[in-house]
Parts: sequence; C-alpha cells; structure tokens
Amino acid sequence: MKFLQHPITISSALVLALLVLGETLSPGFASLQQLQSLLIVSALLGIVAAGQNLVILGGREGIDLSVGGVISISALIGGNIMDGSNAGILPALVACLGAGAFFGLLNGLGVTLLRIPPLVMTLGMLGVLEGLLVVVRQGIPSGRAAPMLAEFVSKPQLLWLPGIIWLWIAIGLLMFFLLNKTVLGMRFFAIGANEPVARNVGVKVRWTRVRLYVFAGMFSAVTGLCILGYSGSSFANVGQQYMLASIIAVVLGGTPLAGGRGGYTGTMVGAVMLVVLQSILTTLNIEESGRQFIFGATLLLLLFLYGREKNLRN
Repeated sequence: MKFLQHPITISSALVLALLVLGETLSPGFASLQQLQSLLIVSALLGIVAAGQNLVILGGREGIDLSVGGVISISALIGGNIMDGSNAGILPALVACLGAGAFFGLLNGLGVTLLRIPPLVMTLGMLGVLEGLLVVVRQGIPSGRAAPMLAEFVSKPQLLWLPGIIWLWIAIGLLMFFLLNKTVLGMRFFAIGANEPVARNVGVKVRWTRVRLYVFAGMFSAVTGLCILGYSGSSFANVGQQYMLASIIAVVLGGTPLAGGRGGYTGTMVGAVMLVVLQSILTTLNIEESGRQFIFGATLLLLLFLYGREKNLRN
C-alpha cells in the first residue's frame, strides 16, 4: 500500500491518465511522434530541475529562482560563441558551464557567507541576469546554434531517440549515483535533514551548500545550450518559463521543500507530467497566463498535500 501512496507512483499514474485524456480530446496526442516531442521538452525541463532538486534537498528553504536567468544568459553565450559553427560547440559548452558555475557560486556564497535567505539571494541574482541580458542584447536577438547541436536535440539518434533524451537518461543515472552511492550525496541529504547534527559529525555545511548552488548553475547552463539547439537561436528571457516549472517538478516527484529526503527519479516523472499537462492546456487553447495560473495553483496544492511536511527542518 505504501508503494501506491508514493509520489512517484501517483505522478506516473497521473501521466498515464493525462495521456489518455489528451488522446481523447485530440486523437493522435499519444502518437509515437508526439510522445517523442513531449519527451524532448520534458528533458529540457528535467535537466534544469536536476539542479533545482539538489538545492531543495539541501534544506533551509533552498530554492533557486535564478535558474531562468542562467538559462537565458547561457543560451546567449553559447549562441554567440557557436554562431552556427560546429567547431564552436565545445568552446561554447566550456564557457556556459563556467558561467553557470560562477553564478551558482555567487548564489552559494551569498546564502552561506552573507546569510542572505535563498529566495532573496537567487531572486536578486535573477534580476541582475535579466538586467545584464537587456544591456548586452539591447532587444536584438544574436547568436545561432550549431547544426550538430540542433540535430542532437531534435533529430532521432540511437534507437530513434534524440540525443537530448539520452543525455537526460545519463543525467538521471549520474544523479542516482551521486545521491545514493557517494559521500557527497550523503552530505547533501544530511544538511537538509538536520544541519546541526551534520555539522557535529564533521560535514562542512557551508562548502557543501555552496556546491549545491554551483551544480544548479551548471545544470541550468546545460539547459540553456539545449534550448539553443532546440530553438536555433537565443531570445530574451528564454529561461523564464522554467523557474516555476522546475520547482513543481521536484515537489511532484516527492522531494519536500523542507529538504533532507527525496531523489531525482521522481523529479524526472514530475517533469514529464508537467509537460503533458502543458500540452493538454495548449490543445485546449488556454493562454500562457492561464497556464501559469494553473501551474501556480498546482504548486500551492502540492505544498498543502505533501510539499512542506508537518515539521520544517532548520
């Protein structure tokens, strides 16, 4: 019975129910081609949600609101370095990862050393990044994705699945290994479950927490590159839609906002569920404002049901 009540089981059942609903409303919604498209978009959300998952696991009300800004700035950096050339993919990847890690480091240092609340720190960072985008771009799109990157994201590769889906699977395996088989993963859980106890047993809490934000920045940077490949070029605030969605995907997957327990497998299922839901709302011709309202209401409902638990951890 506990298995049936697990958030992953519930989310998986809801995914199937939504697919059936979508097929009923619009025949062909659950076709193989459409499912492939849904998985590509789910992978984009799932990759940024990996970093969000880590920050939330670390507790202390950790939520990274800057992920959308990091995605947007990474797409801009990657697009301008590549500028349509395959030779620019590797330099763009290195530059984007470096930028993501840098902004994540600033977030982590602000939260740990300056003791700025995570919501305030990451929201401030989001404002800085959005302002930087306005100054650099001046409202003019710039940069192009390399053809190989576009094919990697959108074209079938191994077993008729695009490369981005295989990348997402690899990230899922990496996250499982990190969280369940490494000392670092145990420390992430420890500081989220009970920070004073973790400190007493020798865990360097501040440095461990900084790493969480660095990882979040790097996953956001990878997402920015993948979105660049998906769309072909960068545009203003391309990452904005992923901020709230990444949080909901994590909570849907069974990781409470209190931190200390959970995992990435459920987050992957949660990402698929959100994308399928969004696709159904689009099929029903519900505007973006309506979709955002539904996403916000979904998050509030999840918090009420099981997102924050009975006792928040310090």
